[in-house]
Amino acid sequence: MSSELLTKNYDYELPEGFIATIPIHPRDHAKLLVYDRKTDRVTHTTFKHLLDFIPKECDIFLNDTRVIKARIFGKKESGGKVELLFNKPLDAQHYLVLIRGKVKVGTELFFDNDLIATVSQLNEDGSREVTFTHKSKEIRFEELVLILDEIGHIPLPPYMQREDNEDDETDYQTLFAKNAGAVAAPTASLHFTPELFAQMEQRYSTHKVTLHVGAGTFKPVEVEKILEHPMHSEYFHIPQEAAQVLDSSQPILAIGTTVTRTVEYYIRTGKTQGECDLFLNPHNLPKRVTHLLTNFHLPKSTLIMLVSAFIGREKTLQLYNEAIENKYRFFSYGDAMLIL
Repeated sequence: MSSELLTKNYDYELPEGFIATIPIHPRDHAKLLVYDRKTDRVTHTTFKHLLDFIPKECDIFLNDTRVIKARIFGKKESGGKVELLFNKPLDAQHYLVLIRGKVKVGTELFFDNDLIATVSQLNEDGSREVTFTHKSKEIRFEELVLILDEIGHIPLPPYMQREDNEDDETDYQTLFAKNAGAVAAPTASLHFTPELFAQMEQRYSTHKVTLHVGAGTFKPVEVEKILEHPMHSEYFHIPQEAAQVLDSSQPILAIGTTVTRTVEYYIRTGKTQGECDLFLNPHNLPKRVTHLLTNFHLPKSTLIMLVSAFIGREKTLQLYNEAIENKYRFFSYGDAMLIL
């Protein structure tokens, strides 16, 4: 069997202290590893020099999703504490969530601002389906987001091992966040300062797509063979003008794995809206994205497998080890890598 198919071969050892729990300020002082596939050359620099490396003939795609305060704390009827992590809407009334605490169908959970969640289904994967009512009235997603903004917490990834604070409300949000719905940030975009972003927009044609990053992005691959992993799905939307660029032969830089999956799903299906469940890996290579900007990802994750789809598993692990030797910071608040 091909070594690319085995989950264990996407593992690497990250020494203690390499997980970034807060971002660098200013944002563009983060480190940047640039890998040029044509010359097999690695350059170590900082993010503020990003524009020195992006090819002149290139359109840039970004994800304009906005992280919502998806983590809320409440009580059961018994008075026992409960924690709920909103994941995504399933339809107008039903929502997919994760609940810390034992619940059964029909259990009511009580939160601040008269928000009540009623459990309607228990799923085998540990997720739960609920309906939300506010002041005894069922509410839609648009109304729920406004309540979450008041009572909720920014859902920092579990590996940060800390509670969110006020700084995270801006630090864990991109400069151009617009469409509410993500429970994790498209982290490659977190490195931009307003000045650097303005320079990039002056120099390049930029396009926004939306993919609401779900909790599944942190789900480790637990099967022995990667192709047996049940890939999570996330809502996406591509504006018509962006789709026209994707239909052309113009080289494109995807800012992040979420943009990459959105673009590649469109190329395979022709759909500009819906649920994206594309799993890119060395056995499912990118067809349209020519350059990728991304962070450094968890071992044995679908994200490190996506990077491996661009440059191969061995080269990916080699570059990750080089990043460790050069004391790069890893994961959501960490440093970045540009693949040319």
